[in-house]
Amino acid sequence: MSTTLLPDYCGGGIVNLMQSIATACGSTLARYPQLATLPAVTLSRARHVLLLVIDGLGQRTLARHMAASPHLHQHLLGSMTSVFPSTTASAITAMMTGLAPAQHALTGWHMHLDEIDQTLAILPLLPRMGPVRLPANELPPRLFEHASLFQGLDRESWVVAPKNIVGSAFNAWHARAAQTRAYGSLDEMFACLGELLQETAIPRYIYAYYPDLDSYSHHYGTDSRQAVHTLAAFDDLFGDFLRRVRGSRSWVLVTADHGFIDSPPRRVISLDDHPQLGELLLRPLCGERRVAYCYVAPDKRPAFEAYVRRHLARAAHLYASDRLIAAGWFGPPPYHPRLSSRVGDYTLVMKDNWTIKDWLPGEKRFAMLGVHGGISASEMRVPLVGLLA
Repeated sequence: MSTTLLPDYCGGGIVNLMQSIATACGSTLARYPQLATLPAVTLSRARHVLLLVIDGLGQRTLARHMAASPHLHQHLLGSMTSVFPSTTASAITAMMTGLAPAQHALTGWHMHLDEIDQTLAILPLLPRMGPVRLPANELPPRLFEHASLFQGLDRESWVVAPKNIVGSAFNAWHARAAQTRAYGSLDEMFACLGELLQETAIPRYIYAYYPDLDSYSHHYGTDSRQAVHTLAAFDDLFGDFLRRVRGSRSWVLVTADHGFIDSPPRRVISLDDHPQLGELLLRPLCGERRVAYCYVAPDKRPAFEAYVRRHLARAAHLYASDRLIAAGWFGPPPYHPRLSSRVGDYTLVMKDNWTIKDWLPGEKRFAMLGVHGGISASEMRVPLVGLLA
């Protein structure tokens, strides 16, 4: 089983990469150390900087499938850690803002938000239960206080994303000050990126996002035929892309928001089987299947702790959530004023390849073989591919 790995915010994580990129692209804010292996002075030698994020491409996955990814391996510079939790909502927000979760306070797929007294799936901005109280496009100014990374740069910026998300309320808020381009296929994405790197001498920063590897890994598993085929298809087109943009004086960077592990059904804890635990919760679980935030009334906390230690100790570490904040798991201070309220009273950090899930009445149930969010090295460590084209 994979060893555990905590996030690095001091020079070896994706937040530090974003600091290097921001500084190289003219930002005067220096919230974190730059990435030790790729400082801003190195990136600033290029005219353009492209950051291409493959959702779910962990370092373990890349290492296990070298035959499917020769072009990525050829230009592998090393690896970095994700943020905590190692999940898209937290890590992609870090990439689009330059902020650690301690500052942007987006702490997982499901989040309870005191501002609207509702639990949302934060990326689509949809409520987990109850009616939609506000249109999605009215939620970002209510919920997000942070600026986008692009707003602090002194160069032309672009966001390239799939058609189905490029105009979403979440994406639009986090792409402020950037121009956006939508694509419908992997071919279209690389064609768009080639145009953006070659059509002008004006320095550009381009952020691009590719989601398909994550989707297939969730459904079929991290080493499935479908996931490996997706990686191989990406690598083939990536090799062609590099040949087309050679001489454009562009830093081409490829990384990921998180890695993956597989959690078979026998390793899933369902709250259906633990009704006593459910009765101790003030609201449904928040966060992720691998990192669950628990809201518990003060008078029920002794019973909650006792139940978890007696019945779930084989599968979960139990932490007071404020302890994880103080220990720097979400990033260094200063902390977002709502960070504590968004991680509940307790956090269940799942061991090995265990997950935990609750289902509300009316929710469509589905299995998820590939998972992420936890602190295993497989989930936490992501590759850094880079070259000056």
